[in-house]
Amino acid sequence: MLQTRMEEVKAQVEAALDAAMNDLPLGELTDAMRYACLGGKKLRAFLVMESARLHGVPESAALPVAMAVEALHTYSLVHDDLPAMDDDDLRRGLPTVHVQWSEATAILAGDALQTLAFELMTDPAIGDAEARCRLIAAFAHAVGPAGMVYGQMLDINAEQSETPFDIAGITRMQVAKTGALIAFAAVSGALIAGAETEALRIYAAKLGLAFQIHDDILDVTGDQETTGKRVGKDANAGKATFVSLLGLDGARAREAELIERANAALSPYGEKAENLRELARFVIDRQS
Repeated sequence: MLQTRMEEVKAQVEAALDAAMNDLPLGELTDAMRYACLGGKKLRAFLVMESARLHGVPESAALPVAMAVEALHTYSLVHDDLPAMDDDDLRRGLPTVHVQWSEATAILAGDALQTLAFELMTDPAIGDAEARCRLIAAFAHAVGPAGMVYGQMLDINAEQSETPFDIAGITRMQVAKTGALIAFAAVSGALIAGAETEALRIYAAKLGLAFQIHDDILDVTGDQETTGKRVGKDANAGKATFVSLLGLDGARAREAELIERANAALSPYGEKAENLRELARFVIDRQS
């Protein structure tokens, strides 16, 4: 059931994003934006749609938010892959945007996806002006200098430092870099509805950290064909990861503990949150 629902959300969001780009000028910039949005699990969009469902928010109201979250996430990947950042040449099984076009085009495509994300958040279909303002403020906080961008800066600083991260340092970095946008996606339905967000915030905090731990595990145990990206890169660079600090068994134990705590946080929602519980289990069972 989870896989079916995830595929439905993925198809829905991909089609809606593609349609949104139909109004953009034809050419290299829009082509690069479309290309960057190809593939991926659309996990963050799924969190938006499920959060909305839990709070009785119509899909028509949640869809622009799901689109915005995925556009923003894609911008972060395009910029993260640049030579000045992680210098990756493969993403989702395809050449990265700067390899397919140029560094300049990748920068501009990322910029355009970011601004498109905020434009999507203004859609009146989401709700009244107060609801949209709540969302936009939370979105900006999650992805800006106190959230995702801050986490990326911590990551860059760590690579340049003579002292590698310890567990506290890598956790702080990943809570911001990966976890902040996941947390926003998970609480977005509650924000639209003006409802309590605490249970979903706890769930998302544990889920986001488990997601990153599993990415670190896949960098050691996965293969390029399945993951769609280079593997072993962190170890080759001598980069501190959850696996390098905890060991493979320790990292697996930590992610399992986090998922157990994430799912426990969903108890106020009862059986209505079963898709989110299945998603949490999927996060640490996935192969890509």
